[in-house]
Amino acid sequence: MSQYWSKLVHDLDPYVPGEQPKDQRYVKLNTNECPYPPSPNALAAIHAAADERLRLYPDPNADELKDAIADYYSVERANIFAGNGSDEVLAHVFCGLLKHDAPLLYPDISYSFYPVYANLYQIEAKQIPLRDDFSLNLNDFSGKNGGIIFPNPNAPTSMAVGLDVIEALLQANRDSVVVVDEAYVDFGAQTAIPLIAKYPNLLVVQTFSKSRSLAGLRVGFAVGHPDLINALERVKNSFNSYPLGRMAIAGAAAAMRDKEYFASTCQQIIATREMTVQKLTELGFSVLPSAANFVFARPPAGNAEALYLALKQRGVLVRYFNKLRINEYLRITIGTDDEMNTFLQILAEL
Repeated sequence: MSQYWSKLVHDLDPYVPGEQPKDQRYVKLNTNECPYPPSPNALAAIHAAADERLRLYPDPNADELKDAIADYYSVERANIFAGNGSDEVLAHVFCGLLKHDAPLLYPDISYSFYPVYANLYQIEAKQIPLRDDFSLNLNDFSGKNGGIIFPNPNAPTSMAVGLDVIEALLQANRDSVVVVDEAYVDFGAQTAIPLIAKYPNLLVVQTFSKSRSLAGLRVGFAVGHPDLINALERVKNSFNSYPLGRMAIAGAAAAMRDKEYFASTCQQIIATREMTVQKLTELGFSVLPSAANFVFARPPAGNAEALYLALKQRGVLVRYFNKLRINEYLRITIGTDDEMNTFLQILAEL
């Protein structure tokens, strides 16, 4: 604390990211990174962009990347917003689209950046409880609101909802923005992007950090009606006109175009996830239905914190949340088959 801090800074409760150890002695299953390297085409594009042009500012509009995303999803460039990771995109969304007189609605167990942004931008918010089985029932998101945001699949619970219930939510909330945060959508859920043609109040946010193996490049994007995109562009250009560097634009665009590599790594992660769920169940864990690149599991005795610490001592990092309702669960990222077998072997010994 300092006398020079503003009152806003004093009142902040910042987001706490997963551990990022500086050594390599851990099997790292705590931050939902992809266990496979980026597309070779993406790496080649990054290397090609690292030339004398780095003395120049990058394209502030990231048109190459927007065109690649638009082509992949069969939308227009005007439907795309690009930013420095989906967290920055979400920050602009909160500032530009979700700050209204009525409260913002989001799940009580969800991405922990939502309450941080609501506090940062001084947005009145209301948390909607998940059901007892941790399912997200969008019928609960009713009444007057200044916007709705939720992840699909949800994090950290890993469960997904279908497009039919998302569309019903959109029909019931035509006067406010509905944001679907799809960081993990490529591992078993359906994207809501096709619905933007029917619902001008829908914004879908995605990231290159998970399914496209580019967490270190920091690239995210949003897809929606041009009016929503224009709002985000106005915020961006009042904050940082050049959020994406030349190498980030080139690498992300190449990754988006490499559909075969993307599909291959996603399918491998899904297969490893199903193997992991089976083994955890055999060990007596309760595992929620996962459509993500992680699982949310309760140990037989509910001693999640003790197990997290014991695994860390044995060289395996998983994520533990010391929060009500979920403090008996661990979030376990899906790694390679070798990493998961090591984890499961140590788990069985413990």
